[in-house]
Amino acid sequence: MLVVAAALTAPAAANAAGPSADPAASKPLSNELTLTRWAYPTSRAVVRRAPVATARAVGRLRWFTEDGLAEVYVVLSQWTDARGRTWVRLRLPQRPNGTTGWVRRRALGSLRVVRTLLDIDKRHRRARLYRSGRLNFSAPIGIGKPSTPTPSGHFWIREKFPVRGVGLYGPYAMGTSAYAPTLSDWPGGGVVGLHGTNQPWLVPGRPSHGCIRLHNADITKLYRLTPRGTPIHIHG
Repeated sequence: MLVVAAALTAPAAANAAGPSADPAASKPLSNELTLTRWAYPTSRAVVRRAPVATARAVGRLRWFTEDGLAEVYVVLSQWTDARGRTWVRLRLPQRPNGTTGWVRRRALGSLRVVRTLLDIDKRHRRARLYRSGRLNFSAPIGIGKPSTPTPSGHFWIREKFPVRGVGLYGPYAMGTSAYAPTLSDWPGGGVVGLHGTNQPWLVPGRPSHGCIRLHNADITKLYRLTPRGTPIHIHG
């Protein structure tokens, strides 16, 4: 059964453009449902509010995640100005959650494609992975306590790595672009991750500081099925 529901409609269709841009002329590159494009940065370019060199800066591209792995950016749309310069709109892994901006196309490397979507349903404590719109995986999850909630919004998988010698995180972990309002289980706090657990009896539930916990068998399977750049919709 295809997953094309209003609740999962990605905001990529509404392009934020400045006074010299024509939003109707923007070319969508990702729908964050069945097709998402992402790229590594090629420079530490300034990201701007609109596809104009004089627009206000909203951030800067960075080489690495907080864990020292290569940073990835989800690319939403593309626009070419009157001088033939191509800009792309992308999501930024920073606070506030949901920040987007524009950079010149040359600031990013080749675009890579994923066709997966990870849906995190906080209300029903369930993670569901879709591939090309079809359900591919489902498992119970633990989310943040009321005092340290897991944020809602549109995010993506930035990094993946096996875990050794830290039972709290289970065998595998995946870092996301979401940042917890207060702190999280992630080393150093802040980043919302998906990982295993050494307290399986707490899943499903609300045991965490903001991260998303799965049973170790489930994170092992999800890790294999979920490529970097996969969009995440957290809701409920």
